[in-house]
Amino acid sequence: MTNYFDLKGQVALVTGCSAGLGVQMAKALASQGANIVALARRKERIDAVAEEIKKTYGVDAIGVQCDITDTDRVNEAVKEVMDHFGRIDILVNNAGTGAVAPAEDITDEQFANEMNIDLFGSFKVARAVAKQAMIPAKYGRIINIASMYGLVGNKIAGSSPYHAAKGGVVNLTRALASEWGKYNITVNSICPGYFYTDLTVDTLNSDFFQQNAKTMIPLERYGNEGELDSAAIFLASPASSYVTGVNLPVDGGYTAM
Repeated sequence: MTNYFDLKGQVALVTGCSAGLGVQMAKALASQGANIVALARRKERIDAVAEEIKKTYGVDAIGVQCDITDTDRVNEAVKEVMDHFGRIDILVNNAGTGAVAPAEDITDEQFANEMNIDLFGSFKVARAVAKQAMIPAKYGRIINIASMYGLVGNKIAGSSPYHAAKGGVVNLTRALASEWGKYNITVNSICPGYFYTDLTVDTLNSDFFQQNAKTMIPLERYGNEGELDSAAIFLASPASSYVTGVNLPVDGGYTAM
């Protein structure tokens, strides 16, 4: 049988890979044979993630400390990866933050911080990886992690900077796909809904959010660990070679309503 999703020998760089969905997607790619670069700010966490991935999946994995808002450090970090592996085939732009407050109370600093991390930071990493690794290799798979809130608004948790930044990621995905297609680089985004992680489990299990799921989500529940994996694996793999500029909701149907 053909393994359409074989990633053996490839190198995947995952930002925000110290916890939550970043770690889940890194493990999913490692399960298909990809070597992993866990990139985030917390050195002890990314080193632990890299060690766990090596032991569990038998691939090479390293932790690279980086603040994606620091242009010089982003460029240095990508060079470190190239020095170690000699290639970067897959980039998962997952790092992000989220300011929650009514729009009328959001400060300039909160809005700027959100844009600087979620949108500008994603661009900085994509630019560095494309320039140093993917364009010279004439191959690449870039997966930006946007959000269903990059496609629609919401009434239950005011987060206008997050909506604006993730909406920017959605259209940045289209722009980069259009520019870099000539280099055989595909650029797509995943737009997750709410997923259970260590950081969200208590909130999502609250009575309010459980009722919201039944009202607003056709599948009437939130995403479980592993349910984002197949989208990440597909968009990272050679099987998605003719898919680019796509923003894929994985949200239980939230954006269908």
